[in-house]
Amino acid sequence: MSQNAQSASLTPEQQAQLRHLAEAAAAHSYSPYSHFRVGAALLLTDGAIITGCNVENCSYRLTSCAEQGAIARAVAEHGPGIRLRAVAVANLNSAASMPCGACRQTLTEFGDDDTLILYPGENGTPEATTLGELLPHALRLEYLEPK
Repeated sequence: MSQNAQSASLTPEQQAQLRHLAEAAAAHSYSPYSHFRVGAALLLTDGAIITGCNVENCSYRLTSCAEQGAIARAVAEHGPGIRLRAVAVANLNSAASMPCGACRQTLTEFGDDDTLILYPGENGTPEATTLGELLPHALRLEYLEPK
């Protein structure tokens, strides 16, 4: 675990709960093409936990990642002001799996550089990092505003 991830740490029990909920969400994955079943669990700053899973489509471009599904659900249930404290990603394929580039950018919309990211590393070993370490030069709204 990186130094930044250590400072953003949750208790081991909170991390285990998020990982478990992400795995449970992966069990609901719709992945008939890749058979790569992924789940995500978001811990919001207000303490709410929201889950999502990947949903594939025969037109691969229309596939939705677990993290994006969880974000959409969180916004639908809690409104556009949600903020992320931590995100856990899991899969049922015993493979390394961290958020893809598009998901990193989506998570950045609602998280800060110190948002904790929990994911399975090589051989499924639990790993942790921060959103800032995953996407150090994220595009942020303030960069797009006229000066």
